[in-house]
Amino acid sequence: MAVKQMMHVLTCTGIADSPIAPTIFVQSRFPQISGTSLKSPLFVNPVLGKCGGFTGTEERFRLKGKNFQFFSLSSSSSSPSPITSMAVLTDPKQVLVPIANDTEEMEAVIVADVLRRAGADVTIASVESELQILASRKVNLVADTHIASCESHQYDLIVLPGGMPGAERLRDTPALQKLVQAQAEQKRLFAAVCAAPAVALQTWGLLDGLKATCHPSFSEKLANQEATGSTVVQDGQATTSRGPGTCFEFALSLVEQLYGKEKMDEISKPLMIRPEKVKPSAEEYNSLEWKGRDASKAFRVLVPVADGVEEMEAVIIIDVLRRAGFDVVVASVEKKLEIVASRKVKIVADALLEDVETLEFNAIILPGGMPGAERLCNCDTLTRVLRKQVDSKGIFGAICASPAVVLEPKGFLKGKKATSFPSFSKALPDQSAVDARVVIDGLLVTSRGPGTAMEFALAIVEKVLGFEKASSLADAMVLPYTKISVKQMCH
Repeated sequence: MAVKQMMHVLTCTGIADSPIAPTIFVQSRFPQISGTSLKSPLFVNPVLGKCGGFTGTEERFRLKGKNFQFFSLSSSSSSPSPITSMAVLTDPKQVLVPIANDTEEMEAVIVADVLRRAGADVTIASVESELQILASRKVNLVADTHIASCESHQYDLIVLPGGMPGAERLRDTPALQKLVQAQAEQKRLFAAVCAAPAVALQTWGLLDGLKATCHPSFSEKLANQEATGSTVVQDGQATTSRGPGTCFEFALSLVEQLYGKEKMDEISKPLMIRPEKVKPSAEEYNSLEWKGRDASKAFRVLVPVADGVEEMEAVIIIDVLRRAGFDVVVASVEKKLEIVASRKVKIVADALLEDVETLEFNAIILPGGMPGAERLCNCDTLTRVLRKQVDSKGIFGAICASPAVVLEPKGFLKGKKATSFPSFSKALPDQSAVDARVVIDGLLVTSRGPGTAMEFALAIVEKVLGFEKASSLADAMVLPYTKISVKQMCH
């Protein structure tokens, strides 16, 4: 049923608090039920519910920035049902993620993306004078608003990303300190990762008497040392974590606190999170040595971005490769530098792709996400750049949807082993390695999704600079990393 017809049948005129779903007050084209109050028992089961002889099935959708649930109802009685459908306005959890210049971009973006996947209304707020901030690895992020506009709002959760000196800039923002202190006083959730637990929360006195963790290089600053080696620590309303490598677990723990374990499990599966107690390694076939075109210059990598790309994948690739010292060029395939990613994170590219088309790149690495991968595929300039790269025996790769949506239709996977996001893997010509988290075949590297993106980027670092360099970066990110497993040498 179209939204217009749906809203003609029923208009939501009121909301009451409920841990399951709101009470709704309806106005209908049927006068006998106008003003009827349907209580929350209808929604005891979020998919199927019963109330007053009616059963229903549920769909979720957004309209003008609001979350709705659409119920199709049928009567269990012999008389015709006056209610055929209804739209219910739900009240999403409100989450604040403040950012500053030199915030760790992976941490900020992973938290925002994962919580938005869960249905939270996440506000990314700049503590700087401008909405655009330059994060720790020089990714340009654009906030939704300024922190000053958040002072009168109440949030279900406030999450501080780390990064230095970004965490100090958050700490030194009075408006943010006031918000988080009020959050703690009113027994609402607050959280921080990496440097932020020690630099901000500890300084504000919000961890007194609580167990907490943080990045290993800051753990000595925590007053309570009992849990500093833990990945994620929840004590009362406070949740803390260690770094980029623990950020998926951190964000999922916040989803569980806001929405419950069932929602956390639902969100976790498509993220392709690293299995517990497993140290997966990239699988390599037809092993070749990866070299830069000119050893006297930095290893130059092109990361194309488009509206609708997966922001976690793009930012993780850029961040990790810049940590390795690579010259990473973020290029927009749109007609503008600012792109809006799949979960509405705004990223400003370094250049337009058409302006860097003539440059030589040691590697070209594509993020995934839909419809971003389709926009990459439909970019003629990118197709020319990729074809030039492949023909000149340059390194290229893709993650998530992009191996199947971009590389395969253009013939770049012919005779190659590859992997991709599971729902796209059937499109890959060679199915023998599709279950691997990272696959390297000669000069091609592919991977599966957001939760494999760090391993994907570190495998590229290992191929260029060696295992020791990749391992040291992983340690700094608080991420287990295992050496590439060579399955087949080049004949």
